Parts: sequence; structure tokens; C-alpha cells
Amino acid sequence: MQNSIHQEIDIETSDKTKINDVDFNNLDFGKKFIDHMFYCDYIDGAWQQPKIVPYQPMTIEPSARVLHYGQAVFEGMKAYKDDDGKAFLFRPEDNHRRINISAARLAIPEFPKDYFMEGLTTLMKMDKDWIKPGIGNSLYIRPFVFAIEPAISAAPAQAYRFMIICSPAKAYYTGKVRVLFAETYSRSANGGVGFAKAAGNYAAQFYPTSLAQKKGYQQIIWTDASSHEYLEEAGTMNIFFRINDTLVTAPISDRILDGITRKSIIQLAEDNNIKVDVRRVTVSEIKEAARNGSLKEIFGTGTAAVISPISAFEHSEEVFEIPDQDDAYATLFKKYLLNIQHNLSDDKHGWRYEIK
Repeated sequence: MQNSIHQEIDIETSDKTKINDVDFNNLDFGKKFIDHMFYCDYIDGAWQQPKIVPYQPMTIEPSARVLHYGQAVFEGMKAYKDDDGKAFLFRPEDNHRRINISAARLAIPEFPKDYFMEGLTTLMKMDKDWIKPGIGNSLYIRPFVFAIEPAISAAPAQAYRFMIICSPAKAYYTGKVRVLFAETYSRSANGGVGFAKAAGNYAAQFYPTSLAQKKGYQQIIWTDASSHEYLEEAGTMNIFFRINDTLVTAPISDRILDGITRKSIIQLAEDNNIKVDVRRVTVSEIKEAARNGSLKEIFGTGTAAVISPISAFEHSEEVFEIPDQDDAYATLFKKYLLNIQHNLSDDKHGWRYEIK
């Protein structure tokens, strides 16, 4: 149980803004950053004074444990703005809950909810001009925590830094995505950290993903580590399969991230009387559905990507093209989700969080 902590944020404002140097119509994802950043250190068994300062380089020791043992977890969130200038977050308490679940798995102390929410909303209010209105525009928010204690003995650190940095964003993927079903490499294993947003999960994916990219694929859909028979998730996305008019997706587990966009899509499907089967999905089932025409769609979901239709997949040197659908669920759900996030439709589930 976390104690409630009430402590004002120490704020240092930037002398000038960088916003006028940014071309918001031509953004490379994650390359430009807003004027300020939030951080808070964990020292002597307690989280210290939270601070917001100008975005800047920081100094850590070469012996910082994160550089040697990988104690680092992160989250992905977005802020949106409507045409009236109101700014919103989407399900931020879920992100706070999940980063603490990830942190606990890596023996990192949990971050207090009031620090998180106050730091996040204060940062958003300070740099609100970086959140641009309009569908397709957003501010990507990256909370993360890592071990800063200078020590190279193999043990959990005694000091950490929690930070929030933000980057203006457009679409993560443009166009449809082609994927490779994993046959050799694995993303995670039973009892591991696959359910956590641990930095090392993503580092371990880069090499096999680079091999897939050389073959013309943007992503890998990972299979279970023991048999490579079951489809689980992609590198940056949860995965949905539409077989006839039923959506199928793998259940969350200690190998699969509990995606916030994934949960939202399942709820939106139920709201629209679309059947959802949450169950294990085999490679052979999807290949057979592709052959007999019952596989209508595959799409990925995630904060950065939102919803990305998949146009083709390869397995065992066999390529399956997925034809376009006039009634694509991916298109439908993306519209519903973006309309909620941008305050263009009702939000009956209370997902939208206004920054006031």
C-alpha cells in the first residue's frame, strides 16, 4: 500500500521555447522534445522532492547500475487537444498502475500516484502549446524509471530516478504493416518479464526484427518460446485477428503486455456487439483461415501505433496477403478511439482525463 504524499513540485522554467524550431507537419517519431521534463530521485529509501526543469542532458556515473544490470522500465502515453484548446490524457491511471507493476518485477520501488499525476498534469499545463489539435496529432509521453546508484555489484540498486519526457507525434506507422511470424527467436518466456515494459525486452527484439526488415517486413509477431505454435504479440503492439466477424486475441500472461489500447478495443468491440474471443491463437489456425478466406483482418494495437492494419504475413517461407475489407474493424475502432481521445464523441467509460 502506498502512502499518500503531498509535496509541491520544485519548478525551474526555461528561458526560451524550442517550439518555433519544430516543423509539426514533418515529425520523426521521438526525435523532438518539449521544453521541460519532470524528474524525482529515490534516495535513502524514499522519493525526494519532485522537480520540473528545462529539458537538458543529465550526468550519471559510469558505474550506474542501469548500465550494467538493466534496471529500467517505462510507459507510453499520449496527450490530445480538441478544437477548443482543451487538453486530455487517455486512461493515465492505468499507465501509473502498469509502470508500478513493471517496476516491482525488476525490484524497483513503486512511484507514488499523486507524484505521478501531479507531475504529469503540471508538465502538460506548462508545455500545453506542444499539444496540437486535430486527428493524427498528439504529444507522446514517456514516463520511465532507472537505477542510478553508482555500484557494479550484481544486486538491486538503492537509488533510482523517475522521469517524464515528451515528444510531439504523428502516426508511428504510415500505411499497412507486413509481418513475419517468429519461428526461431523469442520475445519472452514463462516466468520472465514479458508482461513488464522493461527496457531489455525491446533491446532483445532489435536484432531479429532487423533480420525481418531485411526481408521487407516491418515487425515480427512473436510466438511462444517453447513451441513457436502460438501467436502472442508484436514488438510494439498487441495483436488482433478477425476470423469471419469474430475478433480473436491472445490472453495476457507473464509473457504478454496488458496493453491499454488492447483493453480499450475489447471494450469498444463489446459496445458494438462484436464478438471477442480472448484465447490462445495458433499459427496453423491463422494460416488455414488465410487459405480458406475466413481471415478478414490482422491489426496491431498500441499507444504509439494506435491501430495498425497488417497487410501480409510470412511463415515458413509462405507469404499470405490479406485483402482489404470495406467494413474493416481496424478502421472502425481507430475512428471510435481517436474520437474519444480528441473529445469528438461521448466517453461513457470515463477514459478521457482533462488537464485543468
